[in-house]
Amino acid sequence: MKNKIRIHLADDHQVLIDGLTNLLQTVTNFEVVGSSQDGINIYDDVIANNANILVLDISMPKKDGIEVLKEFSQKKFPCNIIILSSYDDLKIIKEVMKLGAKGYLTKKCAGENIIKAIETVHLGQEYFCDTVREKIFNSFTHNNPKLNRNHYIENPILSAREIEIVTLISLEYSGKEISEQLFISTHTVETHRKNIMKKLQTKNTIGLVKYALKNNLINP
Repeated sequence: MKNKIRIHLADDHQVLIDGLTNLLQTVTNFEVVGSSQDGINIYDDVIANNANILVLDISMPKKDGIEVLKEFSQKKFPCNIIILSSYDDLKIIKEVMKLGAKGYLTKKCAGENIIKAIETVHLGQEYFCDTVREKIFNSFTHNNPKLNRNHYIENPILSAREIEIVTLISLEYSGKEISEQLFISTHTVETHRKNIMKKLQTKNTIGLVKYALKNNLINP
């Protein structure tokens, strides 16, 4: 039997903890192993219950989520951390990702994203809900005149993340720049690039640029 993903929930509202627990318990390979309503003992509790994933709110009494993240980064990360917050301020998003969080969800989108987020982060990948990802992407490209901001593409071949990567590559951003600004590793960027080229059956960046132009992702 596959080992269950062990989850610790940290939020100052018990009703939210209870709701998330009920939802996560519907997933066969999930197990909620603990919870916290303040930030004081989260690190020790995560160690004690051997959690794989910590779902962490930013607004916590006694020690807020950012301070908790700092504690984890100063010691070690015994688990991966997903931020679940009412805040969608870009400054906060960037701060917590730089501190080592692997995912960020707003509470408005938690119900439809939390299960996927946990599964994705547990596999070693980053996860952002659509509104957060869009904020990060737009902050990176807001001064680029070639970006077509009036076009949204529903693509049967590429995922939303792959569309972002194609667009950024076509705008001549380097793998390192994409990695730093989208809070994903350079390895993840390169993996996306290879997968995109395979899906589009192209062998080089020129093919990606042609695709972006043809699908109105960028302006000539």
